[in-house]
Amino acid sequence: MAAITMDEALDRAGTGPYQRRLMGIFGLVWAADAMQVLAVGFTAASIAATFGLTVPQALQTGTLFFLGMLIGAMGFGRLADKVGRRRVLIVTVACDALFGLLSVFAPNFTTLLILRFLTGAAVGGTLPVDYAMMAEFLPAKNRGRWLVILEGFWAVGTLVVALAAWAASVYGVADAWRYIFAVTAVPALIGIGLRFLVPESPLYLMRSGREPEAKAIVGRMLAVNGGEPLSAETRLAMQPQPRDTAIFSGELRRRSLMILAIWFLVSVSYYGVFTWMPPQLASGGFGFVRGYGFLVLVALAQLPGYALAAYGVEAWGRRPTLIGFCLLSALGCLLFVVAGNGFMVGAALLIMSFALLGTWGALYAYTPELYPTASRATGMGAAGAMARLGGLLAPSLVGLVVAQGIGIAIGLFAALLVVAAVAATMIDAETKQASLA
Repeated sequence: MAAITMDEALDRAGTGPYQRRLMGIFGLVWAADAMQVLAVGFTAASIAATFGLTVPQALQTGTLFFLGMLIGAMGFGRLADKVGRRRVLIVTVACDALFGLLSVFAPNFTTLLILRFLTGAAVGGTLPVDYAMMAEFLPAKNRGRWLVILEGFWAVGTLVVALAAWAASVYGVADAWRYIFAVTAVPALIGIGLRFLVPESPLYLMRSGREPEAKAIVGRMLAVNGGEPLSAETRLAMQPQPRDTAIFSGELRRRSLMILAIWFLVSVSYYGVFTWMPPQLASGGFGFVRGYGFLVLVALAQLPGYALAAYGVEAWGRRPTLIGFCLLSALGCLLFVVAGNGFMVGAALLIMSFALLGTWGALYAYTPELYPTASRATGMGAAGAMARLGGLLAPSLVGLVVAQGIGIAIGLFAALLVVAAVAATMIDAETKQASLA
């Protein structure tokens, strides 16, 4: 009886209508998650006004949200490796929509804090499993590009939430945070039904000994993409599994330590910039560089960053692209520090947005490929948890350092990004066109 590996089957299926449909479903919820995350910076002032708080007190919604994300990333990532990706994604997206929508109607600040924590836990569980699952439907030859495209939906979510905040500001909407949270909940509500259309990962099914189900999914993939169907006699086989699959065991230990450090360092820098930037531009700004209108430009600058990352991960490799974007992000931060006029400040902010989101694109393409199927969602969950830890610390760090000067805070982020680039050089694997074990 003939046998082909899952990698060969995915290569035969290629990328076509089947993957584009998955990209639309995963991308919609990815954009929704971006809106939930970035709503922290766009809603703080309005929440403070509604409940008679200071802005730092209102930012506790962000602290609880990121704490929930940290717990959700670790817990749901491990659960997805045990019970399957599909079940976990349906539950997390449903909870994202439910608690996100309930946030709109929070009668008091305490209730809002609880709901933002629960929303954060759901979003934290969605993000890592999303990527692990999408990677497992893609052939090696162009997996990186497709994963960066999925990450590009983050920019779509950023743009939508920036436009929503801008519209609320222009029209003087009362309790604007309720309006913004309502906008962020809509894509997740749509995504609940769409997630039922996504089958279980064939790689997960194979690892679980469910070869007939995996073969049926590969068969549908081939049919939709116009590929040659598998014969009834053809068996699917898994790539040989590495001896060590725990993320801190054996040969995985070094790459886990380095990639998780990068996730933390990039996260502190990214959330430091994007927690501080919206309220700063909405209030004083920097000369003509002010207001939510410029924030829309900042969001648009992310799109070419993703496009370059999508090209780079396939043309240059995952690791070189990640190193390059970390250094370019640091350069944007340094340009802000030395900027002497509004034009230079605006250029620095646009470069930071372009490069930081390209960095995320490379990270999301690289990380799931560093782990075998048995621990891929766990590895992505750990990475997500490090990112949320960075998100938790970033507002406090900004608050402490900004008292000494904005330039000092942004200069610190530049230093952290350089350290991240150095850590990337120490990862012991380049996964360009590598098979998923």
